[in-house]
Amino acid sequence: MIKQRVITGVILGALVLLGVFWLSPGWFAFFAAAVVALAAHEWGNFAALGQLGRSGYALLCLALVALLQVVTPLLDTAILTLAGLFWLVACYVVVRYPAIRLECRWLKLLVGLVVIVPTWLALTSLKALTEGELALVMLLLLVWGADTGAYCAGKLLGRRKLIPNVSPGKTLEGMLGGLATCILIGVIIGLSRELPPVALVYLVALSLITGLASVLGDLFESLFKRERGIKDSGRILPGHGGILDRIDSLTAAAPVFMLGIHWAPMF
Repeated sequence: MIKQRVITGVILGALVLLGVFWLSPGWFAFFAAAVVALAAHEWGNFAALGQLGRSGYALLCLALVALLQVVTPLLDTAILTLAGLFWLVACYVVVRYPAIRLECRWLKLLVGLVVIVPTWLALTSLKALTEGELALVMLLLLVWGADTGAYCAGKLLGRRKLIPNVSPGKTLEGMLGGLATCILIGVIIGLSRELPPVALVYLVALSLITGLASVLGDLFESLFKRERGIKDSGRILPGHGGILDRIDSLTAAAPVFMLGIHWAPMF
């Protein structure tokens, strides 16, 4: 199982980096749309949809993505801002679970669109920046760093459960280790770009907030899997489960990071 996970992880990482550096913004948008369509298909399972219903839900997601291709940049910013506000509500839901439950099928489907579609918008908006490749790589490093740092710190120091009702395996010490990794990434990238002190502090703060969002995205998907009574969102990735299991952290981190870059452009 470990060997399978490593092989799949290496292949996925290589494909993602190829997409970031090799694809033009237009083709990258198609690549990202394919990923979110697969994620939407898996999200349909959270609402107990059949195969036909999941396919229809994925097509609806693609239709919304296509619509976003023609809206003005001002509307893009508004959508990302609403997505950021949504994740504040999601944080409350995660903390209060199971006192607050999302059992309504239509509510689950609506939430899925709010989670998945802005992820595509954030990724394509980052790619379109002057230094879009660097911005995307930093986002990926923050997400991967939060996950890896949390895993290592949790294994070594983990004692206190973070939110056991949602994800029993996560610890407070693990989360802090992941956030410390994000801060380190922000400092290294900021210093390498020779940012002035104020901009450096802002980038480090954005790295920390993005790391927190990454943890929230992971926990939020775990909540839906717990509601559905499943371990993985799908089986498309050997040893890793589904697409959602790989991009759950990104669904929250990407809109937050893009908003931060929008309000203080530095890429």
